Amino acid sequence: MSQSPKKKIFDVSLLGRVFRFVRPYRSFFYISLVLAIVMAVFAPIRPYLIQLTVDKATGKPIAVPHWLELFLFKSDLSDATQFIIAVSIFQVIFLFVETAIRFFFTFITAWMGQSVVKDMRNAVYQKILSLNLRQFDKTPIGTLTTRTINDIESINDIFSDGLIPIIADLLTIVITLGWMFWMDWRVTLISLIPFPVMIIATYYFKESVNKSFIRVRNAVTALNAFVQEHITGMQVVQAFAAEEREMAKFKKINTEHRNANIKAIFAYSVFFPVVEVVLAISMGLLVWWIAGHPTKDSAGLLVAFILYLNQIFRPLRVIADKFNVFQMGMVAAERVLKVLDNDDVTPPAPAKTYDPVLVEGKIEFKNVSFAYVDENYVLKNINFQVKAGETVALVGHTGSGKTSIISLLNRLYHIQQGEILVDGVNINDYKLDTLRKSIGVVLQDVFLFSGSVMDNITLRNPAITREQVIAAAKMIGVDEFITQLPSGYDYNVMERGSTLSLGQRQLLSFIRALLYNPSILILDEATSSIDTESEMLIEKATDALISGRTSIVIAHRLSTIRKADKIIVLDKGEVKEMGNHEELLALGGFYAKLHEMQFEMKKTALV
Repeated sequence: MSQSPKKKIFDVSLLGRVFRFVRPYRSFFYISLVLAIVMAVFAPIRPYLIQLTVDKATGKPIAVPHWLELFLFKSDLSDATQFIIAVSIFQVIFLFVETAIRFFFTFITAWMGQSVVKDMRNAVYQKILSLNLRQFDKTPIGTLTTRTINDIESINDIFSDGLIPIIADLLTIVITLGWMFWMDWRVTLISLIPFPVMIIATYYFKESVNKSFIRVRNAVTALNAFVQEHITGMQVVQAFAAEEREMAKFKKINTEHRNANIKAIFAYSVFFPVVEVVLAISMGLLVWWIAGHPTKDSAGLLVAFILYLNQIFRPLRVIADKFNVFQMGMVAAERVLKVLDNDDVTPPAPAKTYDPVLVEGKIEFKNVSFAYVDENYVLKNINFQVKAGETVALVGHTGSGKTSIISLLNRLYHIQQGEILVDGVNINDYKLDTLRKSIGVVLQDVFLFSGSVMDNITLRNPAITREQVIAAAKMIGVDEFITQLPSGYDYNVMERGSTLSLGQRQLLSFIRALLYNPSILILDEATSSIDTESEMLIEKATDALISGRTSIVIAHRLSTIRKADKIIVLDKGEVKEMGNHEELLALGGFYAKLHEMQFEMKKTALV
């Protein structure tokens, strides 16, 4: 992190932004603060009652406070036995009350923390859904997973184990110290002589553990990103026999995670014995002083001050730890808020969005230039028109900009220069879901989610019925292959569709596009991963689907685009040629060379 953790703790603006999520639960926040104060006020009462009991038992005359007389009004306070019994009963009742208050305090702070976590996680995921694809191109999936799950869970600790519990502990220490000074300031000062050592030890413990926690959080992020990426790409790892190399990388990251945790454990192992030693010294000084200055109330005072010291040192044992938990919650909050502050999102719709009943499908690119990163333009001054119902093919070498064009049409990315029109209206003026529902896309790399075949086709859209899915499958000719699966349309395809072949996944993606009955159809290498029989099925269905729709077809194989009304030839992000198949062959230019090259490759393959 660029900033030191210490600065982050006192970043009032950061804490204020976190507490904006507390506003719906502010009544519970105020209740928790009140309970913290009540617990702090209650803290010295039981030791004081024990002192009165010991003093009464040893025959020392005592003055019973008025507030205690109210609870013991039926007892004969002059009789030692009745007094001890009455005070003991009162202590048991008081203990139950104090326990109940502590229970509600713990429950309310934890409930509030979990409620804030729920709201923040919803907000973060909503933001992730709205991010431009360029953010996913440059951000590891594991990092976003860590922000959405681990980091937000750490924010819960700000409430359940951080800020409010720290306030409660500090109030308990302050009130107990005040009570001790009121009881006997000399005994208090003597017993607190080792206290500065405790403060110094707490400070160094906090700093040591904090550095370890930061290392742990960074290691967790690295582990999540590495595991997510390599499980997704396991086929590549195994295909190239890279298991040992990748395992070595994982061991290195995992070792860093272990070392960070061990350093934190070492700090705990040193700090807690130091606390016990300091407490023992304090008690030893207390006994030494009282033994050297005996009075009638020495026994009760000794017992009470031992309990007071425990009440001070008990929260000090954990307050440094809570302080670090709070600090790491703030570090996590900063990371999460950076996601929420990311402004590389789909621009908000204009005040009056264009939401037509039907999109005809006329497309026009006007002087469009686009770069994924900075000024490295992958599309340069692109100009072309597609009439409604026309079929256009995009041709060019890999990296020429074909897929970038269809991504821009779908508003998955945003152009730096020029404009894109659909039916004469700038796509930025469309209601986004209207635009995207009007465009059916079959991508080269088909992604299927874990779930049934039916869920992957409909994307859990309740408006699409099972009958419609079956009808679309029959139209494309794949109903037979689906019904042959173990559970038919309810067959679980597992994550990324790993239980289906590439061709089968492609066919399901095609049905998905068919069901939405789009005005514009985009086929991005739609038949690249399919065997000859499946390709024939799709080409037959494509002919029927393209009829009456604006279609953009991307393919390396020129045989699939001969029938296109217009062919746009791209090279290095620029339009080189435009026309139909015969016109471009007659030109003898770029397209003709591509055609000749593929023809020769096909001829060689047959030989």
